[in-house]
Amino acid sequence: MSNQNFIDYVKICGKSGNGGAGSHSYFRDNLNAKGGPDGGDGGKGGSIILRGNSQLWTLMHLKFKRHVYCEHGAPGKKKHQTGKSGKNQIVEVPLGTVVKDPETYEVLGEITEDNQEIVILKGGKGGLGNANFKSATNQTPRYAQPGQPGREQWFILELKVLADVGLVGLPNAGKSTLLSVVSAAKPEIADYAFTTLTPNLGIVKYRDYKSFVMADIPGIIEGASDGKGLGHRFLRHIERNAALLFMISADSDDINAEYKTLLNELHKFNEELMYKQRILAISKADMLDDELEEALRTDIDVDCEVVFISAVSGQGIQNLKDKLWAMMQS
Repeated sequence: MSNQNFIDYVKICGKSGNGGAGSHSYFRDNLNAKGGPDGGDGGKGGSIILRGNSQLWTLMHLKFKRHVYCEHGAPGKKKHQTGKSGKNQIVEVPLGTVVKDPETYEVLGEITEDNQEIVILKGGKGGLGNANFKSATNQTPRYAQPGQPGREQWFILELKVLADVGLVGLPNAGKSTLLSVVSAAKPEIADYAFTTLTPNLGIVKYRDYKSFVMADIPGIIEGASDGKGLGHRFLRHIERNAALLFMISADSDDINAEYKTLLNELHKFNEELMYKQRILAISKADMLDDELEEALRTDIDVDCEVVFISAVSGQGIQNLKDKLWAMMQS
């Protein structure tokens, strides 16, 4: 799917159905001209329900369908017949979708499993028919309840990619190249910044037919947590990852400073990201001879394990997979 078709943020307006009015009816037949109350209850209005669909990975289908309306409940009928309920509207979304209030940004719910459902807007209740109000002192109640009105509200739907490992690095760190080598994913690869404009997912095959999901997140730059570059638009995808793989190119001017920049942006965006397990991979290691690699190992001063890899030559790739798998199982 092209970058233009990856939509991970939409606002939709939903309107649930009104409840049907209760019936104000009295029993009548050929033998009884003045029977008691027999008004049925009104049907409930339709609700708006989000449902997880593992076959979807973008909110593209909602981009041009911003309004979702539900049917109203039918009014009650005579002979104690309840009115027909309004049909619910099912909105299918990809796994990892978060629902928020557009004014307070409060999280109202999140979809993480296939077929999981969340009612985001309940339909109005149907009104009670006059038969419900019959009593010893009021044998012929002459009133019935109106149905409750439905509600209209805007919602924000945000997609956070679900993956086991998230790739974190500055533009041109080699993240897309690594993903293309360890999985069947085919991200766009080129020698310029921000080649990756949307998250790419790949299934990485591991030993004994095991596998895990890796996500290539668009490159982070200094100030991303303040909205610079691609900013908040993709930093949120990292929140879902079980582990983080930091990637810095071996030809970086200062690996320690670059690592601190990445860590600082994640910390400013969400402090909880600091508690995720992480590994630092030095990419493009095929450019280094043994002496240079040893010198770099000595100079690198970070708070996590360091692995030297080359997606081109395959150097260190299996070792990296082993360490990522062990990290996810711990």
